[in-house]
Formats: sequence, structure tokens, C-alpha cells
Amino acid sequence: MTLLAVERIKLLSTRSPWWCALTALLLTGGFTALVVSQSNAQFPATVSATQYAYSFGMAVIMVLATLAVTTEYRFGTIRTTFQAVPNRAAALAAKATVIALVALVIGEIMAFLSWGLATLIQPEADLALNSTADWINVAGVGPACALAAVVAMAVGILVRHSAGAISLVLIYFLAAENLVTLIPGVGADIFKWLPFNVLHKFVTGNGESANGAAYGQPLSTSTLSPWWALAYFAAFAVVLLAISIATARKRDA
Repeated sequence: MTLLAVERIKLLSTRSPWWCALTALLLTGGFTALVVSQSNAQFPATVSATQYAYSFGMAVIMVLATLAVTTEYRFGTIRTTFQAVPNRAAALAAKATVIALVALVIGEIMAFLSWGLATLIQPEADLALNSTADWINVAGVGPACALAAVVAMAVGILVRHSAGAISLVLIYFLAAENLVTLIPGVGADIFKWLPFNVLHKFVTGNGESANGAAYGQPLSTSTLSPWWALAYFAAFAVVLLAISIATARKRDA
């Protein structure tokens, strides 16, 4: 518990998490307001549409997670941490836990804020959370952000430089997976198993929260069920974190 408290103080005593959280909320809220305000009888507002911009907020949260570890390498404070806690695995696991919890909270606020804004903008629309798919589409954003933050932190540990780690995380998340689909013949099959495409399956499911409307989030091509998709991405995050911790234990801080 002491390690968790120390990591919480280190993270929340700096400005970057607060600015990143505010940016994530403004981005998702702003895009949600824009999307939902354009809905009409042909393209009705749905629960799925309220989370149309969650990936923008997730990208910001991943930047936050990357900075949380690369900033320590940049200023050398990671050396102090490892001197105080010789068990590097425990120190980094505590940091990952705190970052994941912060990302979970930001993700949930972000998701329900977007949903709440949509209900205010379109009070006549059917935006009630009446099914499991509806709840996952909204409340599932938090766990998705938490796991994505762990992945981003792991990349930060491996790369150690803020600019390089952030560039790698954002390029992969925003572009690289989609570019795989351009590979002739096998691109679409590979894409089905890429981690963030699978994570998107957990959030969107098979599109049930869109109520059959075309006005909502693009669906994942993964063949897994939503809960298996979450387990798949969680395993990916844990393995990547384990690799990064093992690497950090072997090299100089």
C-alpha cells in the first residue's frame, strides 16, 4: 500500500495528468456534442453515437500514461525510486496499478459525460441504458482506457524517451493497425487479431447499442465475443508490461 500511495502522490502532484484529463474530457465531450447535434430522423442519436469519440480521449490517456514513466527517466527520478525500492518489479507494478486506476476513473467520467451531454442535446432520443450492450458501450470505456494505459506505460518503460514513446504509441493506435488491412490477401485476417481492434470489439460489441442505425461507432472486425475480447487485450497488456519490467530490471536506470 505504501508503494501505491507513493506512486499516487508522484503522479497527481504534477500538472500533466490534470491537463491530460481535462483535454480528454473536452475532446470527447466536444466531438460528442457535434455528432449528436447533427442527428435526425434518418440518422438518429443512439447510445453508440454518444461514445463515437472515445478513442480520442483514450489517445490522450495513453499519452498521460507514457509521460508518467518517461518523465521519470528524463529527470532521473527513476533512479531515486529504484534506490528506495530495490525490487524494481514491485515499484513498476505499483506505478502501473496507479496509472490504470487513474485511467479507469478518467475513462468512466469521459464516457458518462459524453452520454449525459447527448441526453441533454437530444432529450427525445432513445439513449436509455436498457441492455448489457448499452452499459458496456458506456461503462466499458473505463476498463478499456485502463488497459490501454498499461500498454502505453509499458512502451514508455521500453523506450524511456517521451517523444519517441508517445510517437510510437499514437502512430500505432491511430494509424498502424488500420494500415495492416492494406496488405493484399492476409491484411484483413491479421487485422482481426490486432490488439486495439479487439479491444474495440469489447466496447462496441456487434453494434447492438446502435439499435440498427448507421449513425454510431464503426464496428470491430474481431470474431471474439466482447468479454473474450477484453480478456485477450488484458492478456496482451499484462504480457507487454511483464516484458517491459523484465527489461527494466536488466538495464541501468
